Amino acid sequence: MKAMKRTALANLIKATLFSAAAGSAFTATAAEQQGPAAKDKSLEVIQITARKRVENAQEVPVAVSALQGDSLDAYSSAGMDIRFMNAKIPSLSIESSFGRSFPRFYVRGLGNTDFDLNASQPVSLVVDEVVQENAILKGFPVFDVARVEVLRGPQGTLFGRNTPAGLVKFDTVKPSQDFEGYGSVSYGSRGAIDFEGAVGGALTDRLSTRVSVLWQDKDDYIDNVAPGFEQKDVLGGYTDQAARIQFLYEGDDFTGLFNYHVRDMDGTPIAFRANAIKSGSNDLVSGFDHDKVQHDAASRATQQVESQGASLRLEWDLDEHTVTSITAWESAEIYSRADIDGGYGGYEINGQAVPSGPGFIPYTAESADGIPDHDQYTQELRLTSNFSGDFNYQVGLFYFDEALTIENFSYDTSANGALNGYVHQQQDTQAWAVFGSVDYTVTDDFKVTVGLRYSDDDKEFSANRTLSPINGGTLFLTENPSDDHVSWDISTNYKVSDDINWYARVANSFRAPSIQGRILFGDEVTVAESETLTSYETGIKSDVWDGRGRVNLAVFYYDMDDQQLTAVGGGANFNRLVNADKTTGYGFELDTQWVLTDNLNATFNLSYNNTELKDDDLAVAVCFQCTVTDPTYQVPGANGPENRAILDGNSLPHAPEWISNLTLRYSRDMADGEFFTYADVSYRSEIDFFLYESVEFEGKALTEVGLRSGYRWAEGDNEYEVSAFVRNLFDEQQAIGGVDFINNTAMVNEERYIGAEFKVSFF
Repeated sequence: MKAMKRTALANLIKATLFSAAAGSAFTATAAEQQGPAAKDKSLEVIQITARKRVENAQEVPVAVSALQGDSLDAYSSAGMDIRFMNAKIPSLSIESSFGRSFPRFYVRGLGNTDFDLNASQPVSLVVDEVVQENAILKGFPVFDVARVEVLRGPQGTLFGRNTPAGLVKFDTVKPSQDFEGYGSVSYGSRGAIDFEGAVGGALTDRLSTRVSVLWQDKDDYIDNVAPGFEQKDVLGGYTDQAARIQFLYEGDDFTGLFNYHVRDMDGTPIAFRANAIKSGSNDLVSGFDHDKVQHDAASRATQQVESQGASLRLEWDLDEHTVTSITAWESAEIYSRADIDGGYGGYEINGQAVPSGPGFIPYTAESADGIPDHDQYTQELRLTSNFSGDFNYQVGLFYFDEALTIENFSYDTSANGALNGYVHQQQDTQAWAVFGSVDYTVTDDFKVTVGLRYSDDDKEFSANRTLSPINGGTLFLTENPSDDHVSWDISTNYKVSDDINWYARVANSFRAPSIQGRILFGDEVTVAESETLTSYETGIKSDVWDGRGRVNLAVFYYDMDDQQLTAVGGGANFNRLVNADKTTGYGFELDTQWVLTDNLNATFNLSYNNTELKDDDLAVAVCFQCTVTDPTYQVPGANGPENRAILDGNSLPHAPEWISNLTLRYSRDMADGEFFTYADVSYRSEIDFFLYESVEFEGKALTEVGLRSGYRWAEGDNEYEVSAFVRNLFDEQQAIGGVDFINNTAMVNEERYIGAEFKVSFF
């Protein structure tokens, strides 16, 4: 079976390489036919900061994709949160069991399915050069953003801990001396109203500012139809508000940038739907209705998020060197309560069983998680050379300090939601690192980069259970894991021609030890040791068709030791961290852009990721009533024999083999303006929701189509735009996640969304 997969992959890589070469040959011929005019419609040069320098993306020896301009606007319309990037970039997927507040990122199949608020991820999020470590910080809304970069593969040298899979990097629009801004308002399905805007300009000859705001509001629209608990419009809504203010001082040899941002979100969590998956298949049950749930605790469901942060970036230009200091503080609070079992009943009142449904509900699960207190402080100091010769370098220091308080609550649904379980977790993390990177130009066409980073990480953790929902008594447990690691990378870039760059990269990174102390339903705090990954990658970045086409291709293989995994659920509402002995992955990524005609632009992206766990002894508890396809064996459990699935040979959860995305943008001058239409199609193949494989908890392949069409014109110093858009055009609905510890409970993707927008930009 494995040999067949490798043969198929080899054929696919050959086919992809052939397609790229054939495309280059075809477009070269087409360019000759087009003549000199083709140069006037060439693709723009994309400048990125993947290596903390401003560089041409085509000359950086890293697999990186960037979103900006019309693509970014189209994807993020319709009030979307950060999950709008799911399957829009090769090898990137994003999901959440919290809804808008807790995104989980996966790159090249590597991610973390853990829903605990202390969960770490192997994909880091960096916003305006500041790492967003806690998962709640990662959910900050996306608005007034200039560019999104996704760096695939280990980024442990320049960006540090918790980046073995890569990172997602956001750069917001910065202040300038020019007075400019925009405002947009849209109205869409379910009464959704979205407003965002920004304005900025000079305060003095050296000081400028920019203020950006976002307000998103959507009505509750999901009805609760459980007998005895009927309620109209009880779930699905939110009000999300965010703002950012920046001040930029530009001296002769010094710049200073201050950034303050804040968010306040009040809404409801994602809807859990009991027995929504048909037993023995991965289909949604017949008659599934997105607008209805059958809960007995829907009236108490709520989700509130508050976060804020500030950063100060100081930079001194010392001719041949630049000194950069970035000081930052981030803070987040959340309280999220939900009917986790997704049904009603499953308990007794005064010795009498309460009718339950839909389907079999063996027991109730109503719980909440909260962060009442959180502070993250970071400091980076780096020295960058600006030599005109063949040699340049960067060196730096980094410090990270986080204090995190987590509360876990359990409620007795049979007693109108009375508190029956409480755990207080406290974690303090200190980490520091020293890093350096050297660039050397061997010849005009051949460059080498070598990077090294030493990281030290220490955690102090305690979990205190004062009330148990299962009569487990009080419990106080502590852990204090620590580790250090040397990450490194070596990359080369060879200029085959003026339009083709070939690169190769070997890199190593790690994820610091993780702790899972969710002891409401268990008596154990689990610790996962550090995971380490070594990646081997090579690729070609090429501009073709006289600058009207761009074809980038990467092929990679990685080997991970002691991968941190989360054994979620398995018949009990309890998470356990484990380390897999070895994990391997390989695949390819094709990223292309085209100017097909003067009026039509296109992009096409495709990625393949094969992941495999290799551990003969690794086994986890399985679902309560689903059809497990892995080999299983039984072990004694608190409530009788417990089935465990053997994971050796399985792929990773939420790791689609295939991700593909196609976009087309058509524009034409009309009257005194421009008519435009933007279409995108994204696809991801099947995924397993959990570490083990089962029929019900294999997510089907998902294809979503988006359209945006409008008219843009200018009057005086203003530019206006009106547009209509739709997301998930064909209203494809299916399970995108599950809860396995009680029944075949599912979470379902967003339904079709239709809206219209008006935007004005002023200069």
